[in-house]
Amino acid sequence: MSGDSFQTSYAEPGDLAQVREFVRSHAAGLGLPEERAELLTLAVSELATNTLQHTAGGGTVRLWSTDGRVICDVTDGGPIRTLGREMPAAGALRGRGLAIVERICDEVAVDTAGDSTRVRLALDLESGPTAGR
Repeated sequence: MSGDSFQTSYAEPGDLAQVREFVRSHAAGLGLPEERAELLTLAVSELATNTLQHTAGGGTVRLWSTDGRVICDVTDGGPIRTLGREMPAAGALRGRGLAIVERICDEVAVDTAGDSTRVRLALDLESGPTAGR
């Protein structure tokens, strides 16, 4: 990891606006172009919303840059998430969050971090695979 990392916590729905602004401003400050910072903000918002809907105790968001990428960890007390989901049908009421996250980030990984689950998102500072989607 090079340079600074930034971290914030969230525990209730009223914290989501602050989380979005935290991600947007720090991602831009780390060199992510505005359009890509908005994609990362959307991805983190989806994950944080899932945390608040499906777990107790809230979560944390941590951002940093390394090797031409902005990396963002979203950690909570929920179960490990399964990647590689199909996009739910248009009429489905739920299930789009992680599918969206996987499609707008250059890389998504899930692992455990102690008693928590960590979703690691990466977006290249230059337009990568998400360009034109």
